[in-house]
Amino acid sequence: MSAVAAGAPETTGDPARASVAGITGDPVHSLVSAQPDGVGTPGSWYPAAGLAHRGTVVLLPGRGEHPGVYERFGRRLAADAYVVHVLDVPEDRDAGAVAAAVDVVGVGAAEPLVLAGSDTGALRALAAAGRTAVPPAGLLLAGVPQPEAAGGWDDELSVRTACPTHRGRLDGDPLFVPGALSSPIPAALSDAAEAALAAGPALPALVLHGAADPVSAPATGRALASRLPAATLATVTDGRHDVLNDIQHRSVAALVVQWLERLRLSPSLPPVLTVEPPRPE
Repeated sequence: MSAVAAGAPETTGDPARASVAGITGDPVHSLVSAQPDGVGTPGSWYPAAGLAHRGTVVLLPGRGEHPGVYERFGRRLAADAYVVHVLDVPEDRDAGAVAAAVDVVGVGAAEPLVLAGSDTGALRALAAAGRTAVPPAGLLLAGVPQPEAAGGWDDELSVRTACPTHRGRLDGDPLFVPGALSSPIPAALSDAAEAALAAGPALPALVLHGAADPVSAPATGRALASRLPAATLATVTDGRHDVLNDIQHRSVAALVVQWLERLRLSPSLPPVLTVEPPRPE
């Protein structure tokens, strides 16, 4: 691996790597030679040279998104020595195709391997988790959508995020697809995720949901967490739909790192930190 700054994408000059334009114009480099046909270049962020990799997060974006949307999240986790791959799998691909794309970056990856997703990406992660050749150690599910598209908003950016920086990035991003958030959830995807849930996955899971999400009611996240036997539910105060990229993104990323650190040791352990008010002796 080349010497790069913490949280920066790896740039080795290897001909087996290709770059795609991130939102800020920074190159995002990732292995692409072994990707299945029709699957785009993942965005990948690596820790600084010399740091031992503490784990790997493989994330599936949601409706209208692409890997570059998660640059800020990828850099932040990479700064804590986690490798982050954000996949670019066309929405019409089934769970088997998603699993194959996960395996490309998952084989030989630093453990624990966590399969993550936002919006419909959370459903895709659920559906693919039991199909990968490299079994994930946990699931990170953010902003899971409700079955019926909510719609009815005038400003999609405002329902996605309250963060002015992220709104500006989306507004100027030619790869972002406006309006996609109101599209219905494909029945095949809902069925695949439901089948995976019915199978009772025992994987540790962190479920994140915005308390003010106008796209998917917080009850959707609570219902999902209640069906995962080893789930932790975190509701983001005033959070909107894109909780990984909302105005509270620093606190959310910090919580994700705490959960990853706990997963590294043992998912059966209590939370790494317990915050409680002082009590008089």
